[in-house]
Amino acid sequence: MRRSRLAACTAAFTSLLVAAGLTLTGAAAAQAAPRAAATGYVALGDSYSSGLGAGAYEGASGSCKRTPRAYPALWAAANSPSSFHFTACSGARTGDVRTKQLGPLGSGTGLVSITVGGNDAGFSDVMSTCVTESEKSCLDRIATARRYVDSTLPGHLDELYEAIADRAPRAEVVVLGYPRFYKLSGSCIAGLSERERSAINSASDHLNGALAKRAADHGFTFAGVTGRFAGHEICSGDAWLHSLKLLSISESYHPKAAGQSRGYLPALNSAA
Repeated sequence: MRRSRLAACTAAFTSLLVAAGLTLTGAAAAQAAPRAAATGYVALGDSYSSGLGAGAYEGASGSCKRTPRAYPALWAAANSPSSFHFTACSGARTGDVRTKQLGPLGSGTGLVSITVGGNDAGFSDVMSTCVTESEKSCLDRIATARRYVDSTLPGHLDELYEAIADRAPRAEVVVLGYPRFYKLSGSCIAGLSERERSAINSASDHLNGALAKRAADHGFTFAGVTGRFAGHEICSGDAWLHSLKLLSISESYHPKAAGQSRGYLPALNSAA
């Protein structure tokens, strides 16, 4: 009788151990199973990301002027992400990106790139004023843009960056900057004064500084391009940027295909 009870107890205890072992093994296996890698790529932003100025625009992109020559498309072609969504659009401001471009972001997004802020600060109006009006008007307009960058743009960037982080919590976010536009004491013999060119370059640096600060505060990576464009600014003799294009005004002061592939793409490669 005792042996029978002992055998029964032993069998029951063994069953409990086996069951517990299976449960623990299953839990450990569940913990060890990695989540699917977040490897999708979403390219957000304005004309510097859509590729305006590089040509070969996709007809379906309409006025957004997206092109396979733009750095996001070049990066995707070289790296084959699990998914690629190209929502950057010419003319976009921070609010446009936040309300119109974030749809593809999700838990599977591993990389986000973005250029934005130039249109908020009135880049197009600055260049139009400097080209068509007096030096004083140009410098005054640049000063207005700088004040906007200091007072208003940071709040808009915060809203956008928070929205990106909320929608794509596992993504590495790369904020790319803007180049300096002019080589000072360069080859240009007409057009803007040297003082105007210097002020425009300084304003670009000022904007980049604000973008870098907000990116860092949100845990994003800032990738500057001024060094990569050095020696290839307007008036350099080997410009990767368009100067004023009377037959295609919208492409004025935007990167050519070389600026996308040799300026912006390496910047993203080094940061991603």
